[in-house]
Amino acid sequence: MSSHASDSSPSSHSFVLNGERVTVEAPADMPLLWVLRDLLNVTGPKYGCGVGVCRACTSHLDGGEIQPCVVPVADCADREVTTIEGLADGNRLHPVQQAWLDCDVAQCGFCQPGQIMAAAALLKRTPRPSDADIDAIENVCRCGTYSRIREAIKKVSADT
Repeated sequence: MSSHASDSSPSSHSFVLNGERVTVEAPADMPLLWVLRDLLNVTGPKYGCGVGVCRACTSHLDGGEIQPCVVPVADCADREVTTIEGLADGNRLHPVQQAWLDCDVAQCGFCQPGQIMAAAALLKRTPRPSDADIDAIENVCRCGTYSRIREAIKKVSADT
């Protein structure tokens, strides 16, 4: 990952990350992904494209889906950021994480944190998603595990 160049001087930014309040010194326009990975050592959200298209970095902001590569850290002030590291409830996996294992979704695994976070956001919005709802998830998977992703999402939907 390349470092983010910024003309603004660092300032203090506080938000809740995976249930814990954090404060970082960073330029206000620094993308949240750089803050997470480079300053806070949170490696679940992956850097793919840096422009919000591949969605490998998908995380949640106040429960809604975001692409941290295009969200400035200043936009997160006093808000709740959740990455794949904060999705489980202690040692109990989130139902989407468990379905990913049960359905043997992952191959290379690079996109899986973003895929899981997108699926969790979808199921929160739409507990019984249609195939069209699932197909609307635009996260890129180079291994092409889309059929297993659909199977895992449908498994969670059927179990709720």
